Amino acid sequence: MAKLDLKGVTKSFGDNTVCRGIDLSVDEGEMVCLIGASGSGKSTLLRCINLLEPIDDGRILLDGADISEPGLNPQPIRARIGIVFQSFNLFPHMTAAENVMLAPRRVLGKSRDALDAPVKALFDRFDLGQRMNHYPDQLSGGQQQRVAIIRALAMEPEIMLFDEITSALDPELVGEVLDVLRQLRTEGMTMILATHEMAFARELADKVCFLDAGRILEEGPPEILFSDPKEPRTRAFLKRVL
Repeated sequence: MAKLDLKGVTKSFGDNTVCRGIDLSVDEGEMVCLIGASGSGKSTLLRCINLLEPIDDGRILLDGADISEPGLNPQPIRARIGIVFQSFNLFPHMTAAENVMLAPRRVLGKSRDALDAPVKALFDRFDLGQRMNHYPDQLSGGQQQRVAIIRALAMEPEIMLFDEITSALDPELVGEVLDVLRQLRTEGMTMILATHEMAFARELADKVCFLDAGRILEEGPPEILFSDPKEPRTRAFLKRVL
């Protein structure tokens, strides 16, 4: 059984249908990269998986259980499925460590004392041990994005979603954030990424999905999808971005 299964997921905003019956299966420990032009539905799909947007039709199954049922409390699900956006969304009046501890304290009811050791371990793991007590405006963009990833990991999620997390960064800072994803990949974290980083997707993804006009037009292992795409739209997109 797949860790996450999307069956016919449809989402519209008014007359604009952004996701059109998307089917996607993600296994435990798999890294899936979503590629496609802006407006193809990648970000909306991630927000639907995290229950930030209710779907209009279809089902989203986590470990076989339907998490997309109307009226379901989303909070326990969001604790299991972390999401990181391109904007860091750190509270400027809190230190990096305070930003990371906020959700585990509020949502999971953990004490600050209980969080001290695991949070420090997370900061050390991603080379930010010396920055724990810095405020966001004292950190580079790459460091702020790594704090945002640590904040999501502090909830001990089973799946991580990443929405174009390098697109707001200066080019020289992109590498340090991608290194975090490489580390998570090595540790077996289940991940879905919407990304423009084609070289990264080619190197590390287990599966790449090309989205076009709200549909997964083509999917497959990166070595096949990048070198021998079947669909003319996929070929045109890859020719433009590569």
